Amino acid sequence: MTTLPGVRRRRSRLVWRNTVVGWTFILPNFAGFAALTLVPVVVLFYVAFTNWNVFGVADWTGLANFRRMIHDASFRTALQNTVYYTVLHIPLTLAASLGLALLLNRKLRGLGFFRTAAFFPYITSIVALTYVWNLLFSPEYGPINGFLRAIGIAHPPGWTTSADWSMPAVIIVGTWREMGYYMLLYLAGLQTIPAELYEAARVDGANAWQRFRSVTLPGLRPTTFLVAVLLTIGSFKVFDVILLLTNGGPGQSTLVLSQFIYQKGFVENQFGYASAVSIVLFAICFLVTAIQFLVNKRRNA
Repeated sequence: MTTLPGVRRRRSRLVWRNTVVGWTFILPNFAGFAALTLVPVVVLFYVAFTNWNVFGVADWTGLANFRRMIHDASFRTALQNTVYYTVLHIPLTLAASLGLALLLNRKLRGLGFFRTAAFFPYITSIVALTYVWNLLFSPEYGPINGFLRAIGIAHPPGWTTSADWSMPAVIIVGTWREMGYYMLLYLAGLQTIPAELYEAARVDGANAWQRFRSVTLPGLRPTTFLVAVLLTIGSFKVFDVILLLTNGGPGQSTLVLSQFIYQKGFVENQFGYASAVSIVLFAICFLVTAIQFLVNKRRNA
């Protein structure tokens, strides 16, 4: 059966109109992405191989910035602190957010209030949060150390004023701030688990722990994978909490890669070196995320 020429023209005009409408929606977003993200990233990869301080021409130096990293003690300290924060922050936030989700997935009086209260720190000004936490962590007058002294600990930690305890303090604040957001993701994941599975497990005589291990955890595997990926990227890029809570101190005890990049670029005007460190940070995030995807793919195979 042949199609009449008039019908073909109308179809062509319809396809063309739909295409134009589609590009009309896509182009503004793509233009913003290109101007604010794509072009700066491309420039970043060029600047990383130069010696540029904003003023003058960028002198091509090849791999000099990357060789400099190998012998830079501050860079190694920042890398170690970033790994330290990431290794502790991810499992703590996973456990806290999952525990909150399980607790607030039940029928409780005032459930909406408690969910909002758990999520509220994530949307509250980080400046206000860190100011309050600095007061709480005060070694002499803070209520946290006051409580520790009350229960018999004569010499409580110095928290943000101590090189040994500053990073644990940052991890506590970071976990407390973010667990409400990931709790919402876990709540959404819990809603997708069929109730029939729990009923079948009860019929088989499974207790609460067995139902959690055999039904809840497998059902939350996709959500846990998503949360782990987001937490990994966010942990490696942590900046605002540390900048406002400890400013990388005392000494360099909480200096992380993001703050190191900020110092080299916007404080010392070493944009070439800062760009090179940014590429290393990007490579670390990409590598760890790729490994997570491979592991998840093998588990689901």
